[in-house]
Amino acid sequence: MLTIKTPDSKLAREISELIRDTESELLFNHSNRVYLFGALAGQHRGLHYDPELLFAGAMFHDIGLTSNYSSSHERFEVDGANAAKDFLLSRGIAPADIDTVWTAIALHTTPGIPKYMHPVIALVTAGVEMDVLGLTYNEYSDAEREAVVKSFPRSPQFKEDIIEAFYDGIKNKPETTFGNVKADVLADKDPHFHRGNFCSVIRCSHWIG
Repeated sequence: MLTIKTPDSKLAREISELIRDTESELLFNHSNRVYLFGALAGQHRGLHYDPELLFAGAMFHDIGLTSNYSSSHERFEVDGANAAKDFLLSRGIAPADIDTVWTAIALHTTPGIPKYMHPVIALVTAGVEMDVLGLTYNEYSDAEREAVVKSFPRSPQFKEDIIEAFYDGIKNKPETTFGNVKADVLADKDPHFHRGNFCSVIRCSHWIG
């Protein structure tokens, strides 16, 4: 039985309804697991955070992969962060709290940085790294993992399904993957993809020398 519960507030219910109506079942369940694993990580680490803000960050973190919220030119993480910002602004959430959620979503695929930041930022990434990558798998008990997955099931082929979902969300704007982990997704799925190279950008700039 889980000791962590989804926030039961008007804001949380509205967020859940929006994400359920927008995302596939795969992404909806994944986003809920990100919240639960992130909240459990916070409990394990003794971190204090606002559950509503963590829930907002977790639930919106992949909405930028959907056609309704995907821009033609921004990273999907930024699209998701902007969607969360607009939603929270319309509900009168404090600007500082919105900035925290925005940053949590924008940085959730940037390893090594979020863990040093605000607990909401750190824990959104912690939830993602657990559910997608399994990096902290052994930091959760069998009972915790089983309870989370029972509440929001993983598809039988979740590993390949989530890679496919990432690909579907970014394949039309490959330039937005330069310098981030989603370039690996395109390289895996598209034999014609050419990865950007940081050193080439430097060498091909207009500067002389």
